[in-house]
Amino acid sequence: MTEQAEPAEPAERPRPLPATSDPAVPDPAIPDPIASDPAIPDPIASDPAAPWSATSEPAGPGPVTSDPAAPGPAIPEPTAPRPLYEIRRWPRSFADRLTSPLPGVRAVARLAREGRLRPSVESLRQIPELPFEPGPLPFPVPGRTALTWAGHASWVVRIGGLTVLTDPVWSRRILGTPARVTPVGVRWEDLPPVDAVVISHNHYDHLDAPTVKRLPRTTPVFVPAGLAGWFRTRGFTRVTELDWWEAAELPGEDGPVRFDFVPAHHWSKRTLTDTCRSLWGGWVITAPGGRRVYFAGDTGYGHWFRQIGRRYPGIDLALLPIGAYEPRWMLDGVHTDPEDAVRAHQDLGARVLAPMHWSTFLLAAEPPLEPLHRIRAAWEATGRPRAELWDLPVGASRVLE
Repeated sequence: MTEQAEPAEPAERPRPLPATSDPAVPDPAIPDPIASDPAIPDPIASDPAAPWSATSEPAGPGPVTSDPAAPGPAIPEPTAPRPLYEIRRWPRSFADRLTSPLPGVRAVARLAREGRLRPSVESLRQIPELPFEPGPLPFPVPGRTALTWAGHASWVVRIGGLTVLTDPVWSRRILGTPARVTPVGVRWEDLPPVDAVVISHNHYDHLDAPTVKRLPRTTPVFVPAGLAGWFRTRGFTRVTELDWWEAAELPGEDGPVRFDFVPAHHWSKRTLTDTCRSLWGGWVITAPGGRRVYFAGDTGYGHWFRQIGRRYPGIDLALLPIGAYEPRWMLDGVHTDPEDAVRAHQDLGARVLAPMHWSTFLLAAEPPLEPLHRIRAAWEATGRPRAELWDLPVGASRVLE
């Protein structure tokens, strides 16, 4: 990829075929190199695929200028926070927000022909080497930010006196894929009271119904536009849904903690009929003292990172995905590889990079340990301090000084 001022992603960029199919439509004829027990009841499915119509109605605010040197309006300041838990109306579809088209028949046929959806049997020998070092959660200290990686995109973030879970998935397996290759890094019973949950999008490996069911129904939940109904039908009473560039604040011990919903290069789908019916994105969480954590959720590389960095300067910690990226011709549009993650980190202007979205579920064809080796090499090539790459084992914690 080349560095450029990009108002939008190229329309012809290939859209990836998701790693698994909808639970109602099992993935046809894709061999699984890992034997798994289908009788284990704890299914979560991942990223189902379906065509979309380009005639969807526009929704929400458009993109903002991405290149500081480019002419045009300046990046606007963050907006005033919206009320918590308000009920809102949204367009029927957010497909106009896609930056890559969904895969067509030819792409599906090519994937079936190549058969590259899982790591090779030989590379699976790396699984015992995946880093797993669970430990006690950091003791909360006023004014300090700490995080613990539970695995995949699930983090326990202690910020502004609040305990925040990101995309919590404590389930053992995802339907259509092998079970977790590393256990959850934090036992559910060891969690402190959860003050808030943020959801990036509705794919099953990021929005897990069995895990959500374990939360008290009064837990404040921050979700993308169009997703509040999913939670309200399950009895949740404190759900705040936001469009891109919108924010809300939640009272914390140290003062109000701000949650800004920001764009991502991805998509949404949970059933056969809801492609792009809800939005997708990441979250910028800002403590009262100004400390900022950016949780990217699930995303490909593109112009949004620079715009997020300009709109929210001084990001202290960026949680960025580095796995599920092969074959690249399919997954480039929605999943960053390790080199993409380092570029995104630079675009954001963030200080610390914490990789995620690897070492938990084998959703794509790269060898299990490859993301770790490549992120370390890409980071070293930047000349940045090694201490600012938090390549944590599953279950490990760090405190942001």
